[in-house]
Amino acid sequence: MILDKETLRANLDKVIWNIEQARISVSEHHIVKLVTVAKYTDVENIATLYELGQRAFGENQVQQLRERMAQLEDLPLEWHMIGRLQKNKINNLIDLRPSLMQSLDSFELAQEMQKKLKAKEAKMHCLLQINAAKEESKAGVMPEAALETYLQIKAECPNITLKGVMTIGAHTDDTKAIQESFETTHRIYENLEKEGATICSMGMSGDYELAIKCGSNLVRIGSALFRN
Repeated sequence: MILDKETLRANLDKVIWNIEQARISVSEHHIVKLVTVAKYTDVENIATLYELGQRAFGENQVQQLRERMAQLEDLPLEWHMIGRLQKNKINNLIDLRPSLMQSLDSFELAQEMQKKLKAKEAKMHCLLQINAAKEESKAGVMPEAALETYLQIKAECPNITLKGVMTIGAHTDDTKAIQESFETTHRIYENLEKEGATICSMGMSGDYELAIKCGSNLVRIGSALFRN
């Protein structure tokens, strides 16, 4: 559904206002980046959000990322890969050269990516995905293995530049459980700052304010921006 500019402007303003309120409750020096999750929306809405000042957009699938990048190649957008990456799509993703791959969810995937990046003489910025709530339906490394896995990727995969961590909040209506999953991830992030981590990507449309209060500095928001 293509939304008119004023609807998108109102939605964007509301999200930015909420981000500001949550950010300031942490510290006025706490900066939060907004990445728009574009998977459920029309390409026209992405172009309108660009006009309104939004620059970073994320896609869940390599195929859709490729299509969107081609359709909007005239705009200087910053593209993120935020969904699960299948090993047979690694070469395709490398060719697209996203700004950030947020969903590096295992050491095995890192090894495969390293091989293919090396062959193409390419590099990629990535976040290590952490399954903070330990949910079977979710990808990501377990919290207790995250530190070791991060350091192992850093040591053994020179073509991958790790920039921090990403998590998806616990899939529940229990705010306490969601908060705990964010706090767990943020603790890991704090431990990795000395290893050069600068990004703690947590929070989506339903829980981004809570995520920011738990220390997130990058939120991934889709439906809250595309409400009619």
